Amino acid sequence: MFEIKNGILSAIDIGTNSFHLIIAKVHHDKFTVIDRSKEVVRLGLSSSDMKYISEEAMERGIITLKRFKSLSDLHNASIRAVATSAVREALNKSEFIRRAKTETDIDIEIISGYEEARLIYLGTLQSLPIYNDKVIIVDIGGGSTEFLCGQKGDVLFAESLKLGAVRYTQKFFMNGKLDMNSIYECRETVRGVITPVIRNIDKKNIDHFVGTSGTISNIATIIKGTDRIETIQTLNNFTFTRKELSGAVELLLSYKTNFERSKIPGLDPGRADIIIAGALILEQIFQELKIKEMTVSDYALREGVVLDSIHKSTGQKQLHGLTDIRYKSVQYLMELCRVDEKHAKQVNKIALQLFDALKNIHKLESTDREFLEAACLMHDVGYYISHSQHHRHSYYIIRNAELLGFSDREIEIMANVSRYHRKSHPKIKHEGFGKLNVDDQERVKRMSSIIRIADGLDRSHLSLVTKIEPQITGKILNLNLRLRENKDISLDVWGADRKKELFEDLFGYKIKFAVI
Repeated sequence: MFEIKNGILSAIDIGTNSFHLIIAKVHHDKFTVIDRSKEVVRLGLSSSDMKYISEEAMERGIITLKRFKSLSDLHNASIRAVATSAVREALNKSEFIRRAKTETDIDIEIISGYEEARLIYLGTLQSLPIYNDKVIIVDIGGGSTEFLCGQKGDVLFAESLKLGAVRYTQKFFMNGKLDMNSIYECRETVRGVITPVIRNIDKKNIDHFVGTSGTISNIATIIKGTDRIETIQTLNNFTFTRKELSGAVELLLSYKTNFERSKIPGLDPGRADIIIAGALILEQIFQELKIKEMTVSDYALREGVVLDSIHKSTGQKQLHGLTDIRYKSVQYLMELCRVDEKHAKQVNKIALQLFDALKNIHKLESTDREFLEAACLMHDVGYYISHSQHHRHSYYIIRNAELLGFSDREIEIMANVSRYHRKSHPKIKHEGFGKLNVDDQERVKRMSSIIRIADGLDRSHLSLVTKIEPQITGKILNLNLRLRENKDISLDVWGADRKKELFEDLFGYKIKFAVI
């Protein structure tokens, strides 16, 4: 469970173009922003389609994170930092994450594009009265664009495309190049990339189209500065039309150099070089979705991170021990892969009983209990591909599934725990396990030792064990089993006996099973 100490949380959004920080004071299930900061870092600026974070960009990022850490410490705030497209795609992301931890003591979560969209939705729900409405949210970032259709807090559709203002500036408008041919190619490419997503979004009965983050907000300020007479103190709930967007795009394209463009009223000079690509992306989205008007939300990813952290900290919306959104994601994958739900829930029940009863031995954290629960429920999804080597298939499916509510690191941990519910013990030479840091490798080993015993104790798939009562005598760990009915449990005990070795090796206890 995530802890918010002193009721103060710093949420850091590590984006492709900019890093953002908000510091929020938490009041039960709500929050008030008490400080904020932004730095243009251009982490995704490279000549290789953002496959590497350059040394210069990495250094800029670390310097910014040090400053954010100092601001957070002034408020004695807990810190939660999430990274999006640039870090998500970089082949050297591990180096950046390691440096951030070593030099700033900030742990960075890499979130999937799908999870990014969900958190953006959470943020917008705090700024606009749209909870009951069916909305489509568009967030154009530096490296990716997120699309989400949601209603009453439920995600109906979400997709992330490698379509961003920095990415497409590098692709079409490098060195300030701006001609009719590059503009045409950019428009056509955007249209081609977004078509499959537009086709899959249910556009019926949409109440609102909402835009968030830097590109859309800056275009809104240009519209506000050039086409609107009234003075607006905040962009939140500011609405602009398709005609106004077309006028803003035409204005932007009329200036051929970044320097000239930077003088446009309302345009952030720091975005003068990337605003053309962002504006053309938005233009094509309006066209393909047939949007008449769009409303701006001042809140987006970082505010969504705050609310999500509150839910994790307070345990709100709990269901089966997992937060509701996480449980729904796990349940959906189980249904998709036709998992034997009775067996999965039995393994989960036994594993959590062992986890709770043996805390003084395994010394895992409360957050690990949630990972173990999800891993137990999903451990057999690999059967969907094949019975043979299904544990490896489980790892692959979980690792590549869009599990809402979980970070990239958390998915990696759960995938590994599921993978080791049978067969070989965790080994460094195994690709998935080898990618984890040392602490998470130890975490996976300990959880795996528990799931192996739990899975073994339901070898029959008959859910015979109702309760486990551990009893320690010296270095002997007696696992006393209470049964649902008087049936032969020899197959289940045999199964657990074959899979207890990892636990015994890790913790130095000899395990014995007995029916009471």
